[in-house]
Amino acid sequence: MSKVLIANRGEIAVRVIRACREMGLGAVAVYSDCDRAALHVRLADEAHHLGPSPAAESYLHIDRIIDVARRSGATLVHPGYGFLAENEDFAQACVDAGLTFVGPTPEAITRMGSKTAAREIAIEAGVPVVPGTDAPFAADASDETILAEADRIGYPLVVKAVAGGGGKGMRSVAGREDLLAAVRTARSEANSAFGDPAVYLERRIVGPRHVEIQLLGDEHGTVLPFVERECSIQRRHQKVVEESPSAALDPSTRHEMAECAARVARAVGYTNAGTIEFLLDEHGKFYFLEMNTRLQVEHPVTETVTGVDLVQWQLRIARGERLNISPERALTPLGHAIECRIYAEDPDQNFMPSPGVVRGLSVPGGPGIRDDRGVAPGFEVPVFYDSLIAKLVVWGESRAQAVARLRRVLDEYRVIGLKTTVPFFRWLVAQPEFLEGRVDTTYLDRVLAERRGQPFVEADGVDEHDALVAAALAAWHRAHRAVAGGSSAAGSASHWLRRARSEGLR
Repeated sequence: MSKVLIANRGEIAVRVIRACREMGLGAVAVYSDCDRAALHVRLADEAHHLGPSPAAESYLHIDRIIDVARRSGATLVHPGYGFLAENEDFAQACVDAGLTFVGPTPEAITRMGSKTAAREIAIEAGVPVVPGTDAPFAADASDETILAEADRIGYPLVVKAVAGGGGKGMRSVAGREDLLAAVRTARSEANSAFGDPAVYLERRIVGPRHVEIQLLGDEHGTVLPFVERECSIQRRHQKVVEESPSAALDPSTRHEMAECAARVARAVGYTNAGTIEFLLDEHGKFYFLEMNTRLQVEHPVTETVTGVDLVQWQLRIARGERLNISPERALTPLGHAIECRIYAEDPDQNFMPSPGVVRGLSVPGGPGIRDDRGVAPGFEVPVFYDSLIAKLVVWGESRAQAVARLRRVLDEYRVIGLKTTVPFFRWLVAQPEFLEGRVDTTYLDRVLAERRGQPFVEADGVDEHDALVAAALAAWHRAHRAVAGGSSAAGSASHWLRRARSEGLR
């Protein structure tokens, strides 16, 4: 049996393990010290220790991962997303070790990993790009040079890191007086996050929507674009909600955007899964933004509206299979899907990470619901990595049905033991702009600022912690009465909540 080493952790490692199992492939997990009891370790066919908890000593240690692949007999390596997924050195190390990297070639990662090089490729392919600098600034570029380039492009603009993503090394600049400080900050952040301080400038499109096209490419020259994903609901340039299709695109624009994405991918001989990201302005004109040379966090919304298992196709393409999905199927959405990224964060404390032990989980059921998570009761969410613990995806025949289903599911969703972003999502999906699809990339930061730190609470005014305490007390009382031979406990949740407070159990 062929084996796949999953060079990742958390929910994406679980996702890949499940795809392997359905395909009859062996799944090899790796883990750090703090992940010994993680869900992906428990689900894999075998698991190997990498090293201490810090990522640099475990999940980012290329030599150790390659060594595990050799010792386990794995022949394929799936990088997931994050960590080494877009690292050309890791992809090349897999090739050099005789392993199959489940992703694009090292050359494609290198060419598309640089945002400025990717812009040049898009221009050569006849794809519109946001006006900006043609190359990153040299490390010794003078202030006068930077200011002159900004004047040529025009304000407002964005300082962007050449490497990486996730909003790191990115600063908006409204006017000339703020530019140089923004460049210094972006350079410092980019160097810390990616080891590369290079930055460049782009015109800032006012009130844009973020729309992206998922791609698959096989080793036989076929590039297949999929129906778009809308990713405009972002906090500090980080996506938090994604959906497909976009409420802003008509079929004609969808096909035009998809063709542009495919042209960029063909220009670099792209294989496996990737995503071309675009900005859409208020007039419906779109511009190439960048390419992610990996699987995206939000890939489940595409799977949900097309019925295509993208992870299985990644593995099939890596094994040399031909894509046989019809273009019409890939570009024709069946219904509507929405994804919420659930983080172990406290939304009432400016979304600070909230590590801790997951004491319990209650995931709602019903049609059209998918919960991709990487935790289970008893697991301690560590401080060392990204705090994403689950992705909640709902499907409906229409956007209205999907939104109604999402609101119902969020009302029932419970994570016990630590703070999560679920209460925030309950608030968000009730906002008029969200309900009507009237959002852009500035929407969430704007409305959060307007709230001025107002707590996120349940619709009835009882926060999640209080509700859980009340439910626990009620359950205890019922059990106690049952043992004593009495009837079921009477009283409302508010009664037990008052009792909990009076007994000092909060």
